[in-house]
Amino acid sequence: MFNIALYQPDIPQNTAAIIRLCSCFDVTLEIIEPCGFRLEDKRLKKVAMDYLDKSKIVTYKSYENFLLKKKNSRVILMTTKAEKNYHNFKFVTKDTLLFGRESAGVPKVVHKNSYERLKIPLIKKARSLNIAIAAAITLSEALKQNMFFKND
Repeated sequence: MFNIALYQPDIPQNTAAIIRLCSCFDVTLEIIEPCGFRLEDKRLKKVAMDYLDKSKIVTYKSYENFLLKKKNSRVILMTTKAEKNYHNFKFVTKDTLLFGRESAGVPKVVHKNSYERLKIPLIKKARSLNIAIAAAITLSEALKQNMFFKND
């Protein structure tokens, strides 16, 4: 199944919403530290509710540790700086969908080390989507392409 990875997230409520998303679709959430909050933060727990206990969460102390774990995997960076649209890409199970910090995105080294960089097309006046919404849109497309919804 797919993984969602967050690069140094800094808004606990967004991370909590992504925890719920991952829990509902049996997706592992990977968090690349340092975070802008502690995982015990009450704001995270309030939004994640009981999904926090039902989720598969893996933390990495650094981006380098994350890269070591992903050396044989495809890491797909979702970024507003990409040229290619997410719906024109063929996702495969085991892909890791990587999202940057809400406040700063990711550094150039993360762009460089990604298998592919994709964007969700927006109207020209829009800057970006909320990270939890972007994660849900991207995961939904990946699941659809890989027949997750085939029984419906």
